[in-house]
Amino acid sequence: MKIQTQSCVVNGKRDVAVIAQEVDYRGQGTLVKISRGGICGSDLHYFQEGKVGNFQVRQPMVLGHEVIGEVVASDSPQLPVGQKVALNPSKPCGQCKYCLAQQSNQCVEMRFFGSAMYFPHVDGAFTQYKVVDSAQCVPYGADCDDRVMVFAEPLAVAIHAAKQPGDVTGKKVFVSGVGPIGCLLVAALKALGAAEIVCADLSPRCLAIARQMGADRCLHAADDDVSDYQQDKGYFDVAFEVAGHPQSLQRCLEITRAKGTVVQVGMGGSFPDFPLMLLIAKELNLLGSFRFVAEFALAVAWLADGVVDPLPLLSAEFASGQLAQALEFAGDKRQAAKVQLVF
Repeated sequence: MKIQTQSCVVNGKRDVAVIAQEVDYRGQGTLVKISRGGICGSDLHYFQEGKVGNFQVRQPMVLGHEVIGEVVASDSPQLPVGQKVALNPSKPCGQCKYCLAQQSNQCVEMRFFGSAMYFPHVDGAFTQYKVVDSAQCVPYGADCDDRVMVFAEPLAVAIHAAKQPGDVTGKKVFVSGVGPIGCLLVAALKALGAAEIVCADLSPRCLAIARQMGADRCLHAADDDVSDYQQDKGYFDVAFEVAGHPQSLQRCLEITRAKGTVVQVGMGGSFPDFPLMLLIAKELNLLGSFRFVAEFALAVAWLADGVVDPLPLLSAEFASGQLAQALEFAGDKRQAAKVQLVF
């Protein structure tokens, strides 16, 4: 079965287009009609810089990894025609030592939607029709709000991060940086039983959203005093650094209690002046958090059941043909949190 599709591609720095492509479905996997997609920070990096880190765009690549859709055809009896699904953008090899240990987010041959890591690149899912491995399809009910369900992938990232330090029930938690992932992390921590959640950011707009998502207190990162939280070697049991900034990490280390845990979620550049003595003297645990594993299915379930309401983050919706306008708007952090494309 050959189907014509319109795809949102990036060709290089500030060079995007919507082009015609052909999808050839031969009965293997699942053919999905994409309905919505959320624009992520990596999509913006490919648009604004033509690369993510060292991964340069060298050929037209379909963007997008936060997507939902409807089954057109499938080799799985659990995926009938018309079934709504959230697409897990991760396709691990299933054979490396990490996959075999149920740590597939560390797969050495991961094929992740919309990535220029490999050449040829791995196309994303900002397209009208896409063939995926049936295991990447997580069903949800027809009565669920698609605007909500398209948050499954970033919520999965947030849940994975929230679980890195172990059980947060009854814990005092600090979140530094409340963009979309930081706000979803606040909601995840709330759902997982954190007793107190305090946030910091430079944006009053982001802090207002964090409050809606469940934060107990919001601090302006530049103006508000945090000295009370530094007394007695720190106040918080766990701190999450989500801004990807050296000063943000410094603050997390300063206000986390001795023997506490700091989780690095934000992706920034190098931190040349890392306060190593703080880490050593307070015997802090420093953990990283990367993508997700089983948390994707949990995120779909939470969204379907109303455990988390992500809609305070939804800033705008654009038709997929307005790709450039949508990316420009999403890149203006003075007004945009999360932007969705409608196919």
